[in-house]
Amino acid sequence: MVTVGLCVRLIAPPEKETEVAAFLETALPLVEAEPDTTAWFAARIDSSTFLIFDVFPNESGREQHLAGPVAAALAARAEELFAEAPTIERVEILAAKLPS
Repeated sequence: MVTVGLCVRLIAPPEKETEVAAFLETALPLVEAEPDTTAWFAARIDSSTFLIFDVFPNESGREQHLAGPVAAALAARAEELFAEAPTIERVEILAAKLPS
């Protein structure tokens, strides 16, 4: 069961779109090592807008993720990779369908 999540919007500047996509793809193994990250998605909305959506069983799992290696890598490369600061929204999960 998941109760909380994160929705992160990332805007790539011109000519950095491919680099942002590659960054998100390389983040997957880091997230797979996080036991409380129940589901994690990196998606492209349009050529320069990306989205990360992830869910957790509880607040502790969300906080561990925010203090983990993906968040650190995102913060370290934010000025280089993004046209503006990432928008991070904390969400409450009202209903979910996850694989069993």
